[in-house]
Amino acid sequence: MSTLAIKTGKYEKQLRRTVWGHLIAAAAAAAVDKVYGIYSHGVDSAAMSWMFLYPLVGGALYCFIMGRLFPSITHSVSCRVFLNLHNSGIAALTIASLLSGVFEIAGTNSSHLFYYDAAGWGFIAAGLITAAGPLAVRRRGHQ
Repeated sequence: MSTLAIKTGKYEKQLRRTVWGHLIAAAAAAAVDKVYGIYSHGVDSAAMSWMFLYPLVGGALYCFIMGRLFPSITHSVSCRVFLNLHNSGIAALTIASLLSGVFEIAGTNSSHLFYYDAAGWGFIAAGLITAAGPLAVRRRGHQ
């Protein structure tokens, strides 16, 4: 069988773009931390220092592994829904980490950060449920 005969998923290109987008977002988050650190008068925040991990590990690495382990997911329409939900979750968690860092450096806090975290994890859970549906249907069909 030649490599030309292998049918690629409809959303494989979108998954690849998503991985690159998350890598760029991780680099931007690291740059924001460094620039903010210059103007924060020597005060540092762990939440802001580590916020780049959400788009790097939770976004780029996760989507890369998902595309490699479950290539059949790129053949389903739910891949687009999964990516939208997952990306929204990663964005909400990154913004929550940024705001938490800003508030820590300013010496204050906010009770509203809980809602960012809850929304972020909720979107990620909804994305995982959306992605698991076609995988379960495909497995059931092969048995």
